Amino acid sequence: MPGSPYTDLDRPPLSAARLRRALVAPHGPWRQLDLRTETGSTNADAAEAARAGAAEGLVVVAERQTDGRGRRGRVWQSPARAGIAASVLLRPGEAVAERGWRPVPATGYGWLPLLAGVALVEAVGRLAELDAGLKWPNDLLVEGAKCAGVLAEAVPPDQPGPPPAVVLGIGLNVTLRADELPTNPTGLPATSLHLAGAAATDRDPLLRALLRAVAAWYDRWRAAGGDAVASGLRDAYLDSCLTVGRPVRVLLPGGGEVTGDATGVDADGHLVVATAAGPRHLAAGDVLHLR
Repeated sequence: MPGSPYTDLDRPPLSAARLRRALVAPHGPWRQLDLRTETGSTNADAAEAARAGAAEGLVVVAERQTDGRGRRGRVWQSPARAGIAASVLLRPGEAVAERGWRPVPATGYGWLPLLAGVALVEAVGRLAELDAGLKWPNDLLVEGAKCAGVLAEAVPPDQPGPPPAVVLGIGLNVTLRADELPTNPTGLPATSLHLAGAAATDRDPLLRALLRAVAAWYDRWRAAGGDAVASGLRDAYLDSCLTVGRPVRVLLPGGGEVTGDATGVDADGHLVVATAAGPRHLAAGDVLHLR
């Protein structure tokens, strides 16, 4: 049947009812899950909800994005039902008395995209049984090719006073075939779980595992007051980071570049690069691994 979501049996549709039963309170860690057949951008949808006052814990999932975005304004798209496109709404600056969570200072928000990267590594490793790692800050690499990315966006309130919300968008290539892969302007090849020989490419359990991992790490990070060291997040990130210990070239957002050896990730989540002029602590940039 033309237009049916079952025309490609390798790409069955997600079930909103099953996902809500598994992931939304009281049985799961999230407050609300919206599954959309098609949207421009799940991040834009979650940001709009944040500006309208939506509470922390909203998850927006799309079977197909027509205007998905990556860092530096890049496009992230894939065929319908060939990947995971999900965004979560977080409000780390708000206290949650029943959880004992105090507000996290905005200076700690930089760890949130790295947190999502750690969750990606865990979910892909557990279900797809692939050896994946992270290119700083949060590109998921499998055999040297990019399989997923994370885009974090702060959403300021309409009125001054309340702290900004944070939307975390995650895009994962699941069943894309070789002729469907996107091109990367930095030259890094793309791949999908299917092409990498994943043990499982069923998006339902992959999405469940990913969202549960994000929630678990967010819980630990919030319980530690946003301290990435005390929560164990920094150590978990370093265990998965493929950038530290390598020579790198970092393309900076405002132009220019930094070249040197990536020696670590500091307490704020910034990449530390040893250069001829001394160490540089970089909050953002496109990393190129040098041989």
